[in-house]
Amino acid sequence: MTTAITPQASNHAGLPDLASRFVKVDDLPWEPTTVEGVETKTLLFEKASGLLTVIMKMAPGAALPDHAHMQIEQTFVLEGRLVCGEGECLKGDFVWRPAGSRHKAWCPEGGVMLASFQVPNKFFVDGAERDILGQDWNAVWGKCTNFAALAS
Repeated sequence: MTTAITPQASNHAGLPDLASRFVKVDDLPWEPTTVEGVETKTLLFEKASGLLTVIMKMAPGAALPDHAHMQIEQTFVLEGRLVCGEGECLKGDFVWRPAGSRHKAWCPEGGVMLASFQVPNKFFVDGAERDILGQDWNAVWGKCTNFAALAS
């Protein structure tokens, strides 16, 4: 039985476990995050492993606060540019970040990116460790299958 989902996809109900899931991305709603100016569309999510693929939209000047990549993160810039202390990714460029890397990132003019995470990022905000939805990272993700295997 598949445990991966596209949470807002209306055409997936009742599909057999091994059927392909076609996603009408334009029909998915933009979902708010706790980061001002950042919204996402969840394309694929699997809670047991933490696997997550999103389209992320950042308003001009929006910034992701200090965060760590718990496993490999992949980002393809569809529009705008994504900047961090190590460099920038322009439209059509791709960046991936190793597990354990930590940084801040921002979009001076705004941007849209396709991002894939093996386990959601851990954000460091006001002394707490949170995910992008503001949930306690360790309580929600600390026992993910993929992360547990990496940590052992």
